Amino acid sequence: MTVAMYPGRFDPVTNGHLDIVRRASKIYEAVIVAVANSRSTLFTTEERVGLFTDAVADMPNVRVLANSGLTVECARDEGAQVLVKGLRAITDFNAEFDQALMNRKMAPNVESTFLMTSVEHLFVSASRIRELASFGQDISELVPAGVAAALDAKFGSG
Repeated sequence: MTVAMYPGRFDPVTNGHLDIVRRASKIYEAVIVAVANSRSTLFTTEERVGLFTDAVADMPNVRVLANSGLTVECARDEGAQVLVKGLRAITDFNAEFDQALMNRKMAPNVESTFLMTSVEHLFVSASRIRELASFGQDISELVPAGVAAALDAKFGSG
């Protein structure tokens, strides 16, 4: 069985993230979403794990966990052989390429795969979503419903 890991901060999870994990779940037998523990996030790690868990409830071969260490160590601990990353633009490729080379150095048995974002999500980023939500803009078409509600609660607009 091939187990893939989709790592990231996911602050918050967007429909672009869901597109990548949904597509990965059709390629791999199991997908683990590894939510990075990070100090500089709008949502706590537990909140982000919960929001992503709710968003993938209809995907039986996907599970979500918190990760506070190196991604490749988490992948090894969880039995993942593949890391899945989404690419929106050439700038994403540059950063992800460098990271993939370092990951390969640390964990030669963990492959990196890249899925191109769907065109309808090309402009969607978590930082842009946070910014728009902070100004009270409607982001409901860009994130799962639970995330939109959580952003409304964080920014006092709901």
